[in-house]
Amino acid sequence: MKVTKFTHACVRLEHEGRVLVIDPGTWSEPRALAGADAVLVTHEHTDHVDVLRLAGLGVPVHVPAQARLGDLAPLPVTRVESGERFTAAGFTVTAHGGRHATIHDGQPDCANLGYLVDDRLYHPGDSLHVPDVRVETLLVPAQASWLKLTEAIDFAHAVDPERIFPIHDAQLNERGMASVDGWFGETLGARYRRLAPGESA
Repeated sequence: MKVTKFTHACVRLEHEGRVLVIDPGTWSEPRALAGADAVLVTHEHTDHVDVLRLAGLGVPVHVPAQARLGDLAPLPVTRVESGERFTAAGFTVTAHGGRHATIHDGQPDCANLGYLVDDRLYHPGDSLHVPDVRVETLLVPAQASWLKLTEAIDFAHAVDPERIFPIHDAQLNERGMASVDGWFGETLGARYRRLAPGESA
């Protein structure tokens, strides 16, 4: 499986000519969706889903069952429940979790699903839900208004994957990213690696 990171939380997965894109939000590059066969959306916040871009794409879009994305109505949208196992672009996907992490005093809150793809790669969206299965590759949120760095590190340790790539980092400048990389690298070791937007692993 080829993993390509785009700005913020958007990730493109490719295998044997099939393309699955997760969380193509308003901050990610349009080219992330070129040739996409299906899209997974973890939750309804615009940094994770660009509704107008998806409306013109014409491919299956999978969203949490309780997500409020009315503008996607003309698309072939599949609403997904936590625990559900399904196929998207030929990849096997299992939905985990259910709610967005608390930002402050319980608000705002919305449905959020983490997606485990081919029983190997896990994208948690805006949550720190630890799946109860082995994960090979973890996409760990690096910065957010709902997140402390120590929580992200603890999350990565709890999942205990073989490889770790940071996502959700578009609000960090170069100094902030260097600091985050330093802490992740020091605490998680060689399995941590940052991918620049457009870089693949």
